[in-house]
Amino acid sequence: MTTDKVYNLIILDESGSMDSIKNATISGFNELVQTIQGLEKQYPEQKHYISLVTFNGLGIKMHLDKQPVSSLSMINEHTYQPNSMTPLYDAMGIYILKLRVDLAGMENASVLVTILTDGEENASREFSGAQVRKIIEEQKSQGWTFTYIGANQDVEKVAASISITNTMQFNANEADVKAMFAREKASRSRYSEKIRNKEDLREDFYKES
Repeated sequence: MTTDKVYNLIILDESGSMDSIKNATISGFNELVQTIQGLEKQYPEQKHYISLVTFNGLGIKMHLDKQPVSSLSMINEHTYQPNSMTPLYDAMGIYILKLRVDLAGMENASVLVTILTDGEENASREFSGAQVRKIIEEQKSQGWTFTYIGANQDVEKVAASISITNTMQFNANEADVKAMFAREKASRSRYSEKIRNKEDLREDFYKES
């Protein structure tokens, strides 16, 4: 049996404005990990890996680097501490390119990149929006799936500016964050089903089936 490798790159805002939804974000991410662990059991032909990047004006950090989801550690209030500004483009540019290099030449690999932020870019120094858009378009042509989850902004407009069409909007409060993660988990189940059925993975990720 051929093993389908699924690489989940999650780029998570850790700027100061996320502090009001810190606990809901931590619990939502940890529940998401449990969902992906369950998908591995449901779809034994799939092997899932998670890379987690958080970003703020104090630094961009990789907490997990293609770690097998079966042996994953949860995040907590010590590893996720919102502060400072929002260098979104730098986080995306650096770590999408890193994953592209890491996976070069790999067969039977699907990639799902998820960006979650409650504010717009305001602090990047290395990458512009145009550069990030070019990178995303290149990787979409290779079958990568990109999703953008945002609050306090025109999510569809911001995502479209960097060539992302799969979007979800949420309000920055605990109840809405919980609902957002519930919808995100359901969408990942559909993604795994699409991989099994050899369907197009790139569009309509959050469209209800």
